[in-house]
Order: sequence, then C-alpha cells, then structure tokens
Amino acid sequence: MKKLKFAHYINQFYGQIGGEDKGDQPPVVHEKAVGPGSGLEKLFGEEGEIIATVICGDTYFAENPEKAAEEITDILKKYDFDCFIAGPAFNAGRYGMACGAICRAVQERLGAPAVASMYTENPGAEIYAKDIYVLETGKSAAAMKDALPAIAEFALKLARGVEIGFPEDEGYIPQGRRVNVFADKTGAVRGVDMLLSKLKGESFTTELPMPVFDRVTPAPAVKNLARAKIALVTSGGVVPRGNPDRIEAANATKYGKYSIEGIDDLVTDEYITVHGGYDPVYVLEDPDRVLPVDVMRLLEKEGVIGKLFEYFYSTVGNTTAVSSAKRFGEEIGRDLLANGVDGAILTST
Repeated sequence: MKKLKFAHYINQFYGQIGGEDKGDQPPVVHEKAVGPGSGLEKLFGEEGEIIATVICGDTYFAENPEKAAEEITDILKKYDFDCFIAGPAFNAGRYGMACGAICRAVQERLGAPAVASMYTENPGAEIYAKDIYVLETGKSAAAMKDALPAIAEFALKLARGVEIGFPEDEGYIPQGRRVNVFADKTGAVRGVDMLLSKLKGESFTTELPMPVFDRVTPAPAVKNLARAKIALVTSGGVVPRGNPDRIEAANATKYGKYSIEGIDDLVTDEYITVHGGYDPVYVLEDPDRVLPVDVMRLLEKEGVIGKLFEYFYSTVGNTTAVSSAKRFGEEIGRDLLANGVDGAILTST
C-alpha cells in the first residue's frame, strides 16, 4: 500500500513564526510537518506523511481573503497530495475563517478532498460547514490531544476514498444533507416508538432535527435623538489602565462598567485594550478608535444627541462563548433600561 500524502494549513502562531505581531505574514510553505502537523504525522504512522505545510498570518488572510486563498492554492498546485487538512483552529475566529475558506478553495480549484477542524461556535464552522467537512473540537488548544487523533483518522479515510458516514458517527458538523438508508422498521413504526418513548420520559433521538434560530426583534428607532440618552457598549476590550475587572484577553467570562463622567477624550495614559484577537497598536495610540467618546461628546455639544450616558460597558469578543455573550447582553440591557438609556451604540474591532 502506498504512503498517503497530505498538505496542511496552519496560522502563524502554530507555524512557530510568532504571535499577533506576526499576523501579517504572507503565505509560506515548508516541505515537512510543522507544529501540530508533527503530531498528525506520528498518528498517521506508516500510512501517511505531510509533504507540505502552508503557513499564513491570520491578519493577512482576514484582510486579503480572495488573494490569500489564490496564493495558497497556487502554492499547493506543485504538490501531489491525497488530502488537505486545515487547523485545528479551535475557537479562534479569524483562523477558523481562513481554514474554511482554504478548504473550500482547495476542493473547488484543485479537486482534492479537504477537512478543517474547529469549535462549533467558531464563525468559520457556521459559514463553511455546509461546503466542507468540519470536525468538532474543544474551545482551546487544551483540546489538542483529542483533536489530532480525530483529524488523523478522518483524513486517512478521505485520502483512501472511504465512504464517510453520518455526522454523529464520524464527528463532523452536520451539513444539512439527507440520504436514503435501509432500516429494519418502517417510518410509521419508528415514529410510534419515539412517541411512546417521549410519553414515558425515556430518551430517544429524532430522525429529523430541526434548526434552532435565535431571532431578535429589532427595537424601534429612537424617536428624538436630540433628547435621547445614548450609551456606548463595546466588545473591543477597551478598559481603564490596569484592567480593574481582570477581563480575559480571550474567551471572556465577564464584562466591565466604567465611568466616563466629565471625560471628553480617552487618553492613552488612562485607557488600554485587553483584547487578544487583533493588533492593538492603533487602539493603544487612541482608545477612541474603538470607543468613540470624543465623537459622542461632540455630538452631545452639537445637540445631535441629548446626553451621553455616564458609563460605558466593555468586554472581549475574541473566542467568547455565545452563551456568555448572551448573558452579557441581557445583563447590560437590563442595566441600560434601569438607567433610562434610550439607545446604545455597539462598537467592535
């Protein structure tokens, strides 16, 4: 049996080039396993090897998605590989988006099977899971020991051309596809069995899971901005210097509420960003770039708005769980209403 060949994509961090300061790294290739690829290659054993590792900075890809995807597929054209692997990206949003986009590009442009690996709440999973195989992982690199064996097993199947089974058996995120299968019982009998199990309080698995949509009714427009009290809320991580609430740089579990009463401008000596998912240089130069207190004060003086609320709310959106973000929003919303705020401006990165 011939040794299967794999190509692998990782970002600048796992490619051992650097952290956020190297996020603008253009695509480069190493003709060997790098970073987590070394672990994959050990798991392949005598069955497979990584012949090319493409490394690209998260910032570079996020700012040039089409160009970066084209550059990477052009690099890969010279290699004869049986399967393409991207990640694992865990819950790193930009990394996940890049993994998904490159896998899709490899499938479409090079005709090679591809698989990515990331956390289910990663935006890359939400956007690309219907087009490519996305294996589920934990939130962070702490789940690497579980992620790599799953990737290796799945990638070997893809490379061999083995038929891929159902998501619940293979570990990939459901793609919304329906296939015909043979069963021992008719649909009517299976349906009655499920109904009886439900009535008895017993566990059962539906054969037709329904999608869950979180719908939010838009609030009505502010009737009179000139008399309205407006608040600032941000997921950009702007906090007073010292980070008094110890908000995490990633996967935030808390938010902060800080006074801006009497403040017309956020100055560098007093405010910073603790966000770990983007280059903070420009925000550290001028925190108003993410939390525009200076502009809001100007609008207040010009009578465009009635008043800027004397507090702002801040957290970090970088890999923060949806459940945490939902809790933050509900708690902040209740506090805004209790303080008579008429509207809020949400700023990101």
